[in-house]
Amino acid sequence: MIKVSVVGATGYTGIELLRILFGHPEVEVVLATSEKSAGKRLDQVFPFLKGKTDLILEELSDDKVAKKCLCAFSCLPHKSAMAHVPNWLKKGTKVIDLSADFRFRSSLTYEEWYEKHTAPELLKETVYGLPELHRGEIKKAFLVGNPGCYPTGAILGLAPLVKEKVIGFDRIVVDSKSGVTGAGRNVVLESLFSEVNESVHAYKVGRHRHTPEIEQEISDLAGEKITVTFAPHLVPMDRGILSTIYAHSLRKTDTKTVLKVLSDFYKKEPFVKVLPEGVLPKTKEVRGTNNCAIGAVFDPRTDQIIVVAAIDNLMKGAASQAVQNMNIMYGFDETTGLQNLPLVP
Repeated sequence: MIKVSVVGATGYTGIELLRILFGHPEVEVVLATSEKSAGKRLDQVFPFLKGKTDLILEELSDDKVAKKCLCAFSCLPHKSAMAHVPNWLKKGTKVIDLSADFRFRSSLTYEEWYEKHTAPELLKETVYGLPELHRGEIKKAFLVGNPGCYPTGAILGLAPLVKEKVIGFDRIVVDSKSGVTGAGRNVVLESLFSEVNESVHAYKVGRHRHTPEIEQEISDLAGEKITVTFAPHLVPMDRGILSTIYAHSLRKTDTKTVLKVLSDFYKKEPFVKVLPEGVLPKTKEVRGTNNCAIGAVFDPRTDQIIVVAAIDNLMKGAASQAVQNMNIMYGFDETTGLQNLPLVP
């Protein structure tokens, strides 16, 4: 049994982490922090936790996190995380950070897309927390940068085709649709019901901050620098991401062959589900799970391979993937606490 904390527990990701961790047989949640709700009982703020905990939400104290916990899940915003994480690490607390602060190997990349990095010395020992690509490194890690939601689906859809050099690297397009929870729990105009309902819109096309994550990981797999065109969209649903990925084929192929490349790559992965020919994923089929469902089609008219990947942005795109990483770090079965999760209303 390991003692863990959820720092920033009242955002959407924090809520999902608590839902998972209170059902995890190897975990005891001993600390949950919230600047806005400090002093309130956790089950008062989240009634679904009634009977599962008597914790009081606390203000963030680095000393308390380090003293109470073996592992800290940081759900702090970008910039805030790198101000606190170094203090926890110095005291021996392992950290899974769900912000972007520790996702990049280069501080220059982070600073190009975000802002100045105040703990660049930690990046060389950070592991990008996509288990399907970095399981061995995660096992030995003290600091894991949990992937962003968009990159998780996009990278998993691309990785086998890039690794096996099935596709050309010069014209990769990732077209993604996300539910509104991807924008966080703060009240902003663009996320209001009346703004989102009955509407779909693209945003930050070509300049979204998740672009360099996708490029970092697929470039490593390719052994050369790759750039992608990334077009995110907001759709009127609360959770889920559907990514449709386009790339031209480098060889004569068909849909069955493409699906075999995907299936062979993920045959031992418990949470990646490659669908049979003729079936493409739907977001509702992965809702509330740690699964990534992947389908593919080869279009012979255009020599295009089209891959479709679906995840729950709050789960495999954030909270449940963080728990998967924790399981690996502590030597638990990777699926512990992530099977038979309660249905999301």
